[in-house]
Amino acid sequence: MPSSQSSEILQVPRHVAIIMDGNGRWAENQHRPRLFGHKAGVDSVRIVVRAAREIGVRHLTLYAFSTENWRRPSFEVKGLMGLLKNYLRAELSSMLENDIRLSCFGQQHRLPQDVQDVLAEVMEETARCETMYLNLALSYGSRSEIMQGVRELARRCVEEGFDWRDLDEEQMSNVLYTAGQPDPDLLIRTGGEQRLSNFLLWQLSYSELYFTEIKWPDFRKEQFLEAIATYGTRQRRFGRTGAQLRQE
Repeated sequence: MPSSQSSEILQVPRHVAIIMDGNGRWAENQHRPRLFGHKAGVDSVRIVVRAAREIGVRHLTLYAFSTENWRRPSFEVKGLMGLLKNYLRAELSSMLENDIRLSCFGQQHRLPQDVQDVLAEVMEETARCETMYLNLALSYGSRSEIMQGVRELARRCVEEGFDWRDLDEEQMSNVLYTAGQPDPDLLIRTGGEQRLSNFLLWQLSYSELYFTEIKWPDFRKEQFLEAIATYGTRQRRFGRTGAQLRQE
């Protein structure tokens, strides 16, 4: 595959979702503690967020911490929460300067209270920003998100008189965390694995998938732009034929 420096970006996706995988393995390969890899991964977050803003991505969703990640050793979880809090504090001024609005997808109540407080502060401070929406998926699991949405629709049927026969995909989308935002056009997963890992299962139905062996701490602006350039070469047919698209 050609490098991003020689690849032309033919189309910028509105919404990019990223599974930031490989921090721990990156550190282990260097015989360092896993948290060393997570710290290096924070630098990649900063770089990729800014690169996305520069090229005009409107929505960027980062899978930062899954519901399954609570099973990790307590010292690693504590370290991750500390990195998250420091990142939010350090990047607030940059988000405001670049007109980036922060949102959180997931079970925020499970996060430590000090992290919840900083997260709420940054979301409030950036609530009027409109150029780019940065979504952090924290304590997030797609199956629990879908079940929460199903329960909400069921509640409306029982308590508000909604007819279950009138329920449709749009109503389902509107009770998910991503309500009001377009589904991702592109999913990027670093680290060599090729699975969704319980991430945005409903929303990724028609997304283009981009997998790379590069681990997240080594995924920087050049690698991000290469993924975007690759996306621009794909034909998104949504069930139609290529001939039909050419006639439009």
